[in-house]
Amino acid sequence: MVIRPYSQGDERGVVAAVKAVYDEYGFEWDPDGYHADLYDVPSHYANGAFFVAEVDGAIVGTAALHLFPPLPDEAETVLQEGVVRVGGADCAMERLYVVREQRRRGVGRALCDACIREARQASRRRMEIWSDKRFLEAHALYRSLGARLVGERICHDPEQSPEWGFALDLVRG
Repeated sequence: MVIRPYSQGDERGVVAAVKAVYDEYGFEWDPDGYHADLYDVPSHYANGAFFVAEVDGAIVGTAALHLFPPLPDEAETVLQEGVVRVGGADCAMERLYVVREQRRRGVGRALCDACIREARQASRRRMEIWSDKRFLEAHALYRSLGARLVGERICHDPEQSPEWGFALDLVRG
């Protein structure tokens, strides 16, 4: 397994890996809306990073890091522009997907580690992670990394999926 930053030419593999997970769960694919970022990764993740996991030359997983100014931290969750966010977060891990055949082999953890390492290098303090409530294995992974459940919301995806929100403090004590 190789974890590496996205590079030009990865588009087809990125889309195929994420779409495989969507197909597995019966989720709607929206290439012109909710999934448009996957077709133009450099533009959508210029303020952060996008990682891919490869096994035998095939992309089998993805994860993205989005950097932004710190959100207010007076509560565990805050409302920002009509969206529930994790209070005090200054980055987000997004688009963590691993194809079914590669789960429970360390791919998801390695992708998370790459995002966390990148966030710490950028001096970020708290990462928000929003995850569909059906992704129980992902939630266990986030908790094993030290993330704590802080809220819930409805995603703006085509299904209006209910999500759990996790906060991961990045500053080591």
